[in-house]
Order: sequence, then structure tokens, then C-alpha cells
Amino acid sequence: MPLRREPTARQLRLATELRRLREAAGLAAREAAALLGVSHPQISHIESGLTGVSDARLRRLAAHYACRDQELIDALASMATSRTRGWWEEFRGVLPTSFLDIAELEHHAAFRRDVELLFIPGLLQTEDYARAAFSSRVPALPREDLEARVQHRMRRKSVLEGDAATPYEAVIHEAALRIRVHDRATSRTQLVRLLESSEADNVTVRVTPFDLDGFGATWSTMMLAGGAVPRLDTAVRDAPHGAAFVDSEAQLDVFRTLFRKVEAASYDPERSRDFIHRLAKEL
Repeated sequence: MPLRREPTARQLRLATELRRLREAAGLAAREAAALLGVSHPQISHIESGLTGVSDARLRRLAAHYACRDQELIDALASMATSRTRGWWEEFRGVLPTSFLDIAELEHHAAFRRDVELLFIPGLLQTEDYARAAFSSRVPALPREDLEARVQHRMRRKSVLEGDAATPYEAVIHEAALRIRVHDRATSRTQLVRLLESSEADNVTVRVTPFDLDGFGATWSTMMLAGGAVPRLDTAVRDAPHGAAFVDSEAQLDVFRTLFRKVEAASYDPERSRDFIHRLAKEL
């Protein structure tokens, strides 16, 4: 089987979890290879995401590693065998890989939680708002690249729709609601759409107002995507050259705590809708 040239973030996460299980068992890669009856390079390729692993081989590895967490093993087996080629594959070679990884992460997420300080969350943006946001990039994007980003963002919103809609919570700072990425009409339409979205059973929107003492719980945007088990949750932070995926348990606990703090400091959903409605009327 040829080696993958560019593993996806999901494939790399599976590889990372298998390496963590081996290290927790106190085994070197050569020892794991001997137990499985394969070569050392094969274990290295599995643990770097360069090659896949079958359900049977994954469960044999888990047994050798004395892993007793059956829910985790089942979740990893599902990651190993569910080779989803979703709509985002249409953008491969058109957009940076991180765009595709975000879409795949959302597709499999058990829940989504966002904190936004300066922009309306991507999953809740209108097309005109998204286009204006991407148009502010320096240097400016070629028109084809700009439109590809807009269409990709619009397609991502499908996870919030349908019978299997993902539970979604967004905490949005007042600054993001007031900043006009384009003009009054675009901002007004965006706020109205935000109100409409907040009425869905699976969507919760909270507003963090300016008039809040001691708000220092977060210093940038964050996104938390739920895994099949909590250990497989993923946090995403903006980085200078794209999205940074965070999956260490210690860091995940930090992000979970930060989200709870920001959530507690925000208006409840009903008061948040009233606040957004008032801002829309002002426009």
C-alpha cells in the first residue's frame, strides 16, 4: 500500500492516539512491531499517519497496550475504518488543507462550541458577510480564491441542519456584533440571520457585553469540537499560517474551562436575543 503524501488532521489524530497508547504501555516502537509481527517501519508509518490500520490490527495493538477503555477503542476503530470523502474533497487543491480539515472535523463532531471576539462565527455567517470578511485579507485574494472560500464556508453550515444536526453553542462578544465588515445593510442582515439561527433547537447563542468587569477569561477566538469520547475532543485556535489543532488532554481541559468561564460571564440565550435584536434595530 503506497504511503499517504499528506495525511488529514483526522488521520494524524488517530496516529497520535495510537502512539500515546503505546507510550502509556511503556513499549518502544520496535517492541510493538514485534508483538504485532510487523516491521518497525510499519509501526512508524501507522503512528505518523502515513498509512492506515485495519480494525483487527488496531484492536490487537490496543490489547498489547493493555488498553481497557472499550469506548475509546471502538471510537479509534471507527476513525480507522470510516474513510469519509465528504463534500470538502471538491476543494482539495483549491483551498489550503486546513480548510478541508476543519470541514471534516465538523462533520464528525459530536458537538461544537465557539468563542468569537471580532467576527460572527463562520457557521452563522451570511454569504455577504463571509465575502466581506475574506475580502479584508492582505494581500487581497484572487477572485477565484475568494469565492472558493466563501462557498466552502457556506457548505460548512450543513452540519447545523437536518435530522442529525450538530449541537452548537456560540459565545459572541459585543465587539463582533458591532463591527461592520462591510456596510450597514450587510451588518443588519447578518444580525437578523443570527437571530433566526438562534431559534433552532440545536443552536445556542450567548452575547458577552462590553459592560462587563474583569473580563479576561479568553484572549482570542477558540473552537471546541466534541469527539466520540471526551478524550478525542479537539480544540482549534487561529494561528498565523492557518488553524492550529490542539488535542493534548491538559490543553483540552484548559479550553473546556475557558469556555465555561466565558459562558458564565455572558448573557443567557433569551437576553442575548433581545440584545442582538436591539442592535439590529439601531442599524
